Amino acid sequence: MVSVADSVQLLVMLFVNATATALITRFFRVRLNTKWGPVVFEVVLIPPVLVILTQVMSAAGFGFDLGSPFVVVVLLVLAPFALGLTFDYFWMPAPDEVTLPDKYQ
Repeated sequence: MVSVADSVQLLVMLFVNATATALITRFFRVRLNTKWGPVVFEVVLIPPVLVILTQVMSAAGFGFDLGSPFVVVVLLVLAPFALGLTFDYFWMPAPDEVTLPDKYQ
């Protein structure tokens, strides 16, 4: 049976992975001036980062046995990946729409 502490730890892992996805996505969208560059880098680079983060957090004692590797990939890689991308693309303003003070331009 899953305890409350295990559920909280799983939610923390989901939050960390989704936040990492949103931050990396924002970084690529701000730094790359091409239309498809950020998308290619996000699809290629973010999932391995999420796998590494999941392994590090699991080694640190977070989480519990989910039963199969498929569930781990879906729950701790694909779901945060989709959530982080959705957060950055639909909730955050586009990098071109943000105005910076004169000293940063």
